[in-house]
Amino acid sequence: MASVVVEFELGGRPVEVLVRPLTTLQQVLRTQLGRTSVKDGCRQGGCGSCTVLLDGEPVPSCLLPVQDVAGRSVTTLEDLTPAEGLTPVQRAFLDANGTQCGYCTPGMEMVTEALLERNPSPTREEVMDALSGNVCRCTGYAPILAAVEAAAVVSREEATR
Repeated sequence: MASVVVEFELGGRPVEVLVRPLTTLQQVLRTQLGRTSVKDGCRQGGCGSCTVLLDGEPVPSCLLPVQDVAGRSVTTLEDLTPAEGLTPVQRAFLDANGTQCGYCTPGMEMVTEALLERNPSPTREEVMDALSGNVCRCTGYAPILAAVEAAAVVSREEATR
């Protein structure tokens, strides 16, 4: 099959990529666009390390053919991270020691960003449900849950300013 050009928005900017059919969004983001926060984990959609936001919703990019994002908006951790410093979510993960090896961290942070965007006051159960598609092999989950809860506090404080 012939290669095709796919156009989408990445971090608020239009991009176009030339891809072979069924190339995944993860492959394009990592190899063509240099978005290394999108990890290459299980390649089966089960670990969450490749999570990106598609139109604001977390999705595993390893399962998503890039043609399916044509005309849509994709956000990676690089798009959220300010040039100087960290986002409140990143700071919370760092402060709570929720980053051990760091491999799962970008996916966990993307899910957290999406969760707090739609629900700045999640319950512990809602946090656990949101993170259920992300696997961590190092920390256990206590520091990650603490990080999300701390980020939620900051999110609420910023919303009231």
